Amino acid sequence: MNASVNSRVTRRRFLRRAALSAGALAAARAWPGPNLLAAVGANGKLNCVQIGCGGRGLSAHIPQVVGQHHQNLYAIVDPDERRLAATKKWLQNRNLDPDRVQAFTDYREMFDKVGQQIDAVFVAAPNHHHALASLIAMELGKNVYCEKPVCHDVREARQLRAMAHRSPVATQMGNQGHCMEGYIRLCEYIWAGTIGQVTETHSWTDRANGGIGPRPPSQPPPPGLHWEPWIGPAPYRAYHADLHPHEWHGWYDFGNGSIGNMGCHVLDGVFWALKVGDPTAIQAEYIRGGSDERYPLGSTIRWDVPAREGMPPLKVHWYEGLNRTATGGAVGTLHAARGKDRNLPALLLELREKYPDEDLDKPDSGTLYVGDKGVIYTETYGGRMHIVPYDKMQETPPPPKTLPRPKDIFTDFIAACLAGRTQTAASFEYGTRLTEFAILGNLAQHVGEGKPLEWDGPNLRVANHPELDEWIRRPYRQGWHPW
Repeated sequence: MNASVNSRVTRRRFLRRAALSAGALAAARAWPGPNLLAAVGANGKLNCVQIGCGGRGLSAHIPQVVGQHHQNLYAIVDPDERRLAATKKWLQNRNLDPDRVQAFTDYREMFDKVGQQIDAVFVAAPNHHHALASLIAMELGKNVYCEKPVCHDVREARQLRAMAHRSPVATQMGNQGHCMEGYIRLCEYIWAGTIGQVTETHSWTDRANGGIGPRPPSQPPPPGLHWEPWIGPAPYRAYHADLHPHEWHGWYDFGNGSIGNMGCHVLDGVFWALKVGDPTAIQAEYIRGGSDERYPLGSTIRWDVPAREGMPPLKVHWYEGLNRTATGGAVGTLHAARGKDRNLPALLLELREKYPDEDLDKPDSGTLYVGDKGVIYTETYGGRMHIVPYDKMQETPPPPKTLPRPKDIFTDFIAACLAGRTQTAASFEYGTRLTEFAILGNLAQHVGEGKPLEWDGPNLRVANHPELDEWIRRPYRQGWHPW
C-alpha cells in the first residue's frame, strides 16, 4: 500500500474526529438562537468540498455551488489528478483563483486535514464510496449532498438513515426530479384519485449498465490515477479496462447497474406518489447478459408491494436495457423485438399504437401508472406528466396544488445549509428508502431469472435466500472501516 496508508480511517482516528465535533453538535442542539451548524465560512458563505470531480461533479455540482450560488469551494477530492486539474482549469477560466482550493486524492486525508473548516460536502464519486464519505461527513456535523443512489447496499441505506437522525445536518440525495413540477403534480393527481386505485406501474430505461464475459486483463493504472483510493472500501483488484471513468456502473463491486444508475430518477414518482414501503417479494422475470461480476445488459424486475395507507397492493415493474435504433426510437425498435425480447413494457407498445401522437417513446426512460380509471405517463424526471391520452387530461378538472414547490434541488439544499435547518426535499430520510427499494432489484439479479425473493424488511434479510446476505451487507476492505 502506498503513502495513502497514512490517511487510513482507523477506528481510533474516526472516534477522535467524532469527539472533536461532539462539542459543536451538542451546542447546536442545546444553544438558544440560530443553529450553530449554519454557515460559518467567510462572508457568511458555506465552505464546500467536492468529492468526485468528473461526471456530475464538474458538470453540475461545482457550477451550481460556485457559479449559481456563489459559495466557497474550499477543497476538491478525486483520485484522478486529471480531474483535479480540469476543475482547477474550470475555476481559472471563470476568473476564480484555483490556488485557493485545496486538492486531495483521498477524502479520508481531506477530512483529517480540513474537516473542521468545512460546512458542506458534495459527493459524486462512484457508488461504492457514497455511503462512507457521507457517513464520515455527518459524524463530523457536515451537511451532505450525495448523488443517487446514496449507497451501494441495503445495510448502508439503514446506516445513513440512522446517522441522519442523530446528526442535526441537512442531507439531500441528487434525484433532481423530486423538486420538479412533474412528480409533484403526479402526487397531487394520484392522491386526488384522478385515475382511481393504482395497482401496477411500468418503468423503463434504455440504459444498459452491465456486461458479459470475464474480467479484462490487469494493466497499470493511467498516469495520475491513484488506484488505492479509487478502489476504496471495495474488494481490491488490479486496474483493468472497462472501469474508469464511467463503466464501473456495470460491476457488482462498484456500481448498481442500470437500476442504480437510473432507478432513483425513474422510480421516484412511483415510490413517492404511491407511498411505497417495503416490498414483500422481488423477482427478476427476465435477464440478458451479465456474469458473476457484472450486472445484466437487460432485465425486467417486479416488486410486490402490500396494501398501505388506503392504497391497494401494487406491482412495480422495471424494464432496463431497451434496444434503440438511429431512426426508430425505443418503441420503433421494440415493435420488431416483440415476442422475442421480453425486457420491454407491452403496455407502452399498445398505447403507442393507439395514440401515435403522444410520442410516448420519445425519452430514453419513463413510467406508466395504471389505475382503474385511467393511465398517467411521466418521463425520466417526471416531465410531460399527463393522463393518456392528452384529450382526457384536458377534460379532467385539475386537483389543487397542495405540495411545496422547491426552486431546484441544489437551491433547496444550499438554502437549508445556510439557514441551519435539516429538512430538504429529498433528505436521506426519503432518499435512503427510495434507494433501498430500487437496489433490492439487484438482489433479484444476483439470484437469477424466475426465482422470487421473500423480503423481510424489518430484519434486513431475504427469508428464502440467506446466501444473499453478503450482498445486503458488503464488507469494507481493511483500512476503510469508519467504526
